[in-house]
Amino acid sequence: MQYGIAFTPLVPVVVLWSALAAIAVIAVLLLLGRARGAAVRVAALALILLALANPSFTREEREPLSSVAAVIVDKSPSQNFGDRTDQTAKAREALVDRLKQIKGLEVRVVDAGQADGETDGTRLFSALSSTLADVPTDRVAGAFLITDGRVHDIPDNVAALGFKAPVHALITGHNDERDRRIAIVAAPRFGIVGQTQTITYRLDDQGVSGERAKVTVRRDGEVISERTVLSGQTINADVGIKHAGQNIVEIEASPLENELTPVNNRAVVPIDGVRDKLRVLLVSGEPHSGERTWRNLLKSDPSVDLVHFTILRPPEKQDGTPINELSLIAFPTRELFQQKINEFQLIIFDRYARQGVLPIAYFDNIARYVRAGGAVMVAAGPDYASATSIWRTPLDTVLPAEPVGVTDKPFHARLSEAGKRHPVTRGLEGSASDPPHWSRFFREVDTRNVSVPPVMTGADGKPLLLLSRYGEGRVALLLSDHIWLWARGYEGGGPHLDLLRRMSHWLMKQPELDEEALRLEVHGKDLVVQRQTMADSVPPVVVTSPSGKTRELTLSAAEPGLWKTALTADELGLWQATDGTLKALVNVGPVNPKEFSEVTSTTDEIKPLAQASGGDARRIADGSGVDVPRIVPVHASSVFRGDGWMGVRMRDVSVVRGVGVLPMFAGLIGLLLLLGAFAATWLREGR
Repeated sequence: MQYGIAFTPLVPVVVLWSALAAIAVIAVLLLLGRARGAAVRVAALALILLALANPSFTREEREPLSSVAAVIVDKSPSQNFGDRTDQTAKAREALVDRLKQIKGLEVRVVDAGQADGETDGTRLFSALSSTLADVPTDRVAGAFLITDGRVHDIPDNVAALGFKAPVHALITGHNDERDRRIAIVAAPRFGIVGQTQTITYRLDDQGVSGERAKVTVRRDGEVISERTVLSGQTINADVGIKHAGQNIVEIEASPLENELTPVNNRAVVPIDGVRDKLRVLLVSGEPHSGERTWRNLLKSDPSVDLVHFTILRPPEKQDGTPINELSLIAFPTRELFQQKINEFQLIIFDRYARQGVLPIAYFDNIARYVRAGGAVMVAAGPDYASATSIWRTPLDTVLPAEPVGVTDKPFHARLSEAGKRHPVTRGLEGSASDPPHWSRFFREVDTRNVSVPPVMTGADGKPLLLLSRYGEGRVALLLSDHIWLWARGYEGGGPHLDLLRRMSHWLMKQPELDEEALRLEVHGKDLVVQRQTMADSVPPVVVTSPSGKTRELTLSAAEPGLWKTALTADELGLWQATDGTLKALVNVGPVNPKEFSEVTSTTDEIKPLAQASGGDARRIADGSGVDVPRIVPVHASSVFRGDGWMGVRMRDVSVVRGVGVLPMFAGLIGLLLLLGAFAATWLREGR
């Protein structure tokens, strides 16, 4: 209960001050003039002035409020090294127990810094700010951080804390810790396929010096270099970019004796491989209605460098026209099919038949080109079943079907069971209905001795589209020349752009179109495991986290040929997955996670801020276990630390629950006081 006097003036404050000045002048004049009854007159005037000020007696009922102390417990991955987890648990229990023994102190305990696959580093002060967001600054008694000292959001100064109370840090770990890590100094984000990129890294040893380590560099799990590196030495590693998409480069150092953790001995650099230009050679044979379909498609793709030749005049054709009057150029067969054939990623024959332009030896070059990793596409028409078919060349060793004739009848192209699973044809727009929602074809080349299951079928279920592998290369055979009907919009057209683009990119070995593939993708906080396959089922996948924990996952069919599952990516670093045959890698988070850049515990980083706030940072590990200082309530001081103790700032804060007001000059009491003053003045004047 608190008592006081409050004023509620009946007139403006200026009037009160003017009246007070006038009364003071009158009082001085009366006293100097030794007038009779001066004191009574001044008292009467003062009572009138006091009545105008309208004073009241007040009585407040107040409820004291508790002070608030926050305990932030570091749960970041680095707290799992050594015996820090046990130290943290014991320190938390002892600290909270001692704080709760202080009367008038509210304790808030929050776990912070957990790895979520997105946040880089330990952010304890953000958690502290959130914990005290609803607490007025005059109620904050202090904050305690139980951490290894590696905190990545330490404010620049005490004012940034937002409160005036001590911050204490209880540091886990030991003073003699040692650790080794690989630090990435410079790394490219992109690289041209077939070229070399340079990664600069450094071997950092903490707690020791002059040590040597064996450093291994891997690309997609394949060892590409090994060398011995001295502690503190900076090295350049040249890495060839082998394929489009992510090339995962791992740089791993051999363990340091008695080091804290081997997790940061490995650094990961994902480099996106991009192709400078995909060089495509398109050779068109006899003119036909769909001759420009392939050209238009490839010219519209900015990543494709197209070389196109149309054979209009074979060497044996002689019509007497002078060469200098022809607008045609000679077909550079020797340059294309002997000298520079390996510079092309894809060779397309569009209704091409042997016309004496390409000698048989060049077809043998093309077959060797396929076996060595090249790609050939044959868009066939009646030419494929003719006596001049390219089947009747050394190409027959790589082509997946032998022609036997031509069928002329309308039919709808359909996806086969294999085609429903193959990434080139899976999910083509219009394929879900029966018949498919696209236009008919009217001609197809009949074949036999088909070496691979077709992905599309034509009339009477005959093979229409064959995708095969031969040696290191790939071959596609389209057994109809009527796909131009889809491009022209006949009977509504069809998905010719999707089909032809996917087919050409599959031939040029784009990884996302491989029939058998295991992939890891990061979607927000989820790690998605995908298995592309042509089989009816897939084996379980074993996923390994950056810390080395493994788990076996069973995948579910998402669509034909594609199986998926997901898990939470709760660690930063390199994740690996394998089904025993295939392997996939993906890096979660930044290249150099702050959490693993320096893992030895320290008091140096947080001590300046703690001491500036009046608190302290000290280790809690001793020879016998964990030593938590005494917690002392302090009411008025700028220093809240001492030998063996830490203090909290206790606040004298309360909230008003009720107020009682009694006016002095209201009612009979005020009337009697004023009348008494006038009566006293009158009596004195009457003497």
